[in-house]
Formats: sequence, structure tokens, C-alpha cells
Amino acid sequence: FDAGAFSDIFEEMFGDFMGGMRGGGGRRGDAAQRGNDMRYTMEVTLEQAFKGTKANINIPVMHTCENCKGTGAEAGSGAENCDSCNGRGTVRTQSGFFTVERTCPRCNGNGKIIKNPCKSCGGQGRKRKEKKLEVTIPAGVDDGTRIRLAGEGEAGLRGGPSGDLYVDIAVKPHRFFKREDAHLHARVPVSMVTAALGGSVEVPEIGGGRLKVNIPAGTQSGAQMRLGGKGMSILRAGHRGDMYVEIAVETPVNLSKKQKDLLKEFDGQGKDNSPESSGFFGRVKEFFGDLKD
Repeated sequence: FDAGAFSDIFEEMFGDFMGGMRGGGGRRGDAAQRGNDMRYTMEVTLEQAFKGTKANINIPVMHTCENCKGTGAEAGSGAENCDSCNGRGTVRTQSGFFTVERTCPRCNGNGKIIKNPCKSCGGQGRKRKEKKLEVTIPAGVDDGTRIRLAGEGEAGLRGGPSGDLYVDIAVKPHRFFKREDAHLHARVPVSMVTAALGGSVEVPEIGGGRLKVNIPAGTQSGAQMRLGGKGMSILRAGHRGDMYVEIAVETPVNLSKKQKDLLKEFDGQGKDNSPESSGFFGRVKEFFGDLKD
């Protein structure tokens, strides 16, 4: 049995297949590699998220080396075929009837080596440097919205393409509004008199200015007023969400003796003024009566 002939036949039949499994026969050319993607978290106010904005950011990133133009070699030189694997990126050894192929230990599978590496970048073809970018934030972004800036990530290794930069949006809490998707919620305190007799209050609008909200007579605490189309901008859409104003009826404090007397007088005028509490305590009375029976 001719082991050498069998090895040659095996290589001829399966060499291309095994090479495809490894990605191109194990040869990696000039070892150019794509740069890493990067992430950056940007905080914006709710007003900026509503209107959209532009912002400048500074990020430390790997840039293509200006001295070697990304080749990793000193000027006048370049990458050469590895003398251990003759540029294949792999070396072969005989093991019984089979030829075993493994990554070349000298060039780490690159197929090429740089004998005279760039002194500025140490043969990497890139250097760390701070980069200034302008980021456009579209109207309607929310927490977790991700903006992709193609090619603004780290430079590739030895001339490879740059990665991408992903900007993650974080919207700061607002002192007046609470956001729920495209809708805004605001809690507005009103006096007991306004809630009882009716009136109006002014509330801020996220786009600027003020909005007048009418309070019907007899409004209870917790009632909500819907202001259609006064909420947040919707991302990549031409309309807005709604704004909901929750009424919080404020109980008077620090009353004078005269005010207390007036409230006592009012309270004694009849029970029809507080139908909900009257009905509630009526049910409580019935409940205790059933327990006695």
C-alpha cells in the first residue's frame, strides 16, 4: 500500500472542500480585518427627544495610522509571504495515511508577515485617537432607540474596513411630564373651589408655550382631561401622541377660624353635595347591619 499516493488522492478529492470549510483554503491574504463596532450612550432631554436635535460627541477610537496608511509596515516596505507556510496560512504534516493541516504558528494563519513594522503603530496599522462626530437625533426618539453610524467605529486592522458606531439614546426624566410611548401624562393640582365651581388652569406644552385646560364644575380628584395631538412626536411619522392631564384636588390647609366655620356651615347644609361619600357610608351602614343580623 502506497501511503504517499493515498495522501495525494485524499488531498485532491477533499482539499478544496476542507479549504472551503476553513474559509478560502486557510489563506487570509494580507490579514486585513474589519474594525470593531462601538457603542455610545447619549443622554437627551424630553424636549430634545420631542423636537429632534444635533449634538457633537467625542469618542476615543482606533484610527488608521497616518504614517503607514494602515498597512502596518514602514514606508517603502510591506507585508511579505510567510517563509514557513509560503503564504498559505497553514502548514501540513504527515500523520499516518493522512495529511494534517494546521494554522501556521509563525504568521498565525495570515499568510503574510511584516518584517519591518511601522514604528508609529507597532505594525497594527491603526492608533487610538479621539474623534469628534456630529450626531443627528430625529424627533420622537425614546429610551433604547439606537442610531447606527456606518463606518464610524474602530478602524480595521492593516487597512481593513472600519466598524460601525451605535448611539444608544437615554431620555432624562422630566420634572413635569411622564412619558408613556407617544403619550404624555401630567398631574395638575387645582383648588377645591375650582374643582367645585369649575374654572381653568394653564399647563406647559412640550413643544413650548402653554395650554388652557377647562375644569368642569364638580370635577373629582383623579379625573383625566385628554388633549389630542399634544403628546410626543412619533418617530418617522407626521403626527403626535396625546397629552393626559390628571386633576389632583387639593385639600385646604392652614385654615383661619372663619374659614373653618364656613366649611362647617357648608357641610351642614345637606348631603347631596357629596354623593359618592354619602353612598359609600350608606353601604357601610348596611354592611354592619347585616353583620348584627
